[in-house]
Amino acid sequence: MNKTEKIICVLLGGILVWYMFTQKNAPKPQQQPVAPETVATSAAVQNPAQNNAAVQNPAQYSAPLQQTPQTPEETVVLENDELRLELSSWGGVVKKATLKKYAQNEGDVGEDNPSVEFDFSASKLGAVRTAGAAAIVPYEIAEATPECVTFSSPAGSRKVTLGANYLVTYEDAKGIFGAGDAKATISVGSMTMGSSKNDLLSVDSWTEDAKGGKVVHHDEGDSPLKGYLVGGAAGGCSGSKSAAGLPKTASVWYPGQEKWVALKNRFFVTALVSSSVPVSGFNASIERDMTAATYRPREVSASVALDPAAADGGTIVSRFYVGPKKQSLLWDLGMVDVMEFGMWRWICYPILWVLNLFNSFIPNYGVAIILLTILVRLLFWPLTHKSTVGMKKMQEIQPLMKELQAKYKDNPQRLQQETFALYRTHKVNPMSSCLPMLIQIPVFIALFNVLRSAVELRYAPFLWIGDLSQPEGLFASWFPFGGLNILPILMALTMGLQSALTPSTGDKNQQKMMTIFMPVMMLVMFYSFPSALSLYWTLSQAVSIVQMWLIRRSAAKAAAMPEVIDPVTTRQMRRHG
Repeated sequence: MNKTEKIICVLLGGILVWYMFTQKNAPKPQQQPVAPETVATSAAVQNPAQNNAAVQNPAQYSAPLQQTPQTPEETVVLENDELRLELSSWGGVVKKATLKKYAQNEGDVGEDNPSVEFDFSASKLGAVRTAGAAAIVPYEIAEATPECVTFSSPAGSRKVTLGANYLVTYEDAKGIFGAGDAKATISVGSMTMGSSKNDLLSVDSWTEDAKGGKVVHHDEGDSPLKGYLVGGAAGGCSGSKSAAGLPKTASVWYPGQEKWVALKNRFFVTALVSSSVPVSGFNASIERDMTAATYRPREVSASVALDPAAADGGTIVSRFYVGPKKQSLLWDLGMVDVMEFGMWRWICYPILWVLNLFNSFIPNYGVAIILLTILVRLLFWPLTHKSTVGMKKMQEIQPLMKELQAKYKDNPQRLQQETFALYRTHKVNPMSSCLPMLIQIPVFIALFNVLRSAVELRYAPFLWIGDLSQPEGLFASWFPFGGLNILPILMALTMGLQSALTPSTGDKNQQKMMTIFMPVMMLVMFYSFPSALSLYWTLSQAVSIVQMWLIRRSAAKAAAMPEVIDPVTTRQMRRHG
């Protein structure tokens, strides 16, 4: 590599590092109340015309109900192969949801490893709140089947149906939401930060606007929730923001015409998918982790504001999703980009599809990642081959380059002209060495986005790895930094070997420094990343090493082969021939 190529490659590597480390670094919360335990905020969306649809006093829907019914609480269970719901007759709400196919810890679901549970005690799924209400409405169980229950009350009935693909449908009589034109809210439930140090907690919604609508990730941009949704491995705000003086709970009102509203952590989602009446904003409550020294959210809940007066008929239908953050399911519900693939979605979706396709043939995601890596390397093989051959040619013409530099050292313009002429003569592209890296960076970023949030990789084992979505963490009690991670070390070694085999046109000392510096930097950066990402990058470099070895072997054979000179044919030889 020459000096220019090194600068370009370092810049490309810097862009990659910057992208991965700034994905979830949100700014500090703007409000810093000292005394209150709860703070309420409000903000307008970008389209001022939507403000007319907002509830006039959102705070009246966020305060907890003080009175409980006098009648005894009855519990009913709805269940299918995917989901188990525990409902209460007090409000006709879901108190708890169990995702039967997803274990809480590594391994299969069993007696010692129960299924993942959503505890909605803080904000019960489907809870209706009307202006001025002070008590929970008691219901009677009128009819119940394994997948459907009907509650009745003087105000009307509400029917709850458990469907396929983690869907829960509420069919409510209009009277349950009050009388007249008063607004009311229905709860989306709550979501808790997972135990993984790479976990997240966020709110997404589809906000209608003049252009038709857009997905709003409320942990980024100018959303008023942004400052309260920071978290992750560093404990929020990159670990630099003290939680001293901040409220235990923040209540934030977000007005606007919403198509859907979703609460999510790294692997799971609870969401209002659709409503038969307009949704005019939502109120989100974020509770921080009181045990963390730096700001870190622990739980988020939300209630969406509905307009019962717009109901076409006497029934209001609300559909909820309570399940894994699985792209194939969310896409069918119109909940695009909940995976938060961003500008790389055009390549993330095909990668995730191919990964699941390989897993359908060989049911192991470690093997699927290996096959995906081989496929990507085969697609880039011609380009990488051409690049390596080009670097070899650059290395061969270095003596001629030095002659030009010495000859035209006082004439930079002429030196540039002669240098480009030399490139044309020998058919060399000086930028060829960085072109494969430039093209592969979008693929790598897409893989980073897919592998960090794909629920398919949660607790997916491979060889000695118990969970491909986490670092290996071997012998955690013996080794610092969370345990021994073998794959990042192998990745650094293969990167050093690849750099050593790469033809160089620059200073040998600089090349030696790059051979050591880059692998060490990548080792530090990747050490706490999901092992799936380290597996991909290590194998990708191993394939690249094999390719370089084959090219070197072919070049050595061509150089060793003696030149064949055709003999001179005389007139006498032709006559006797």
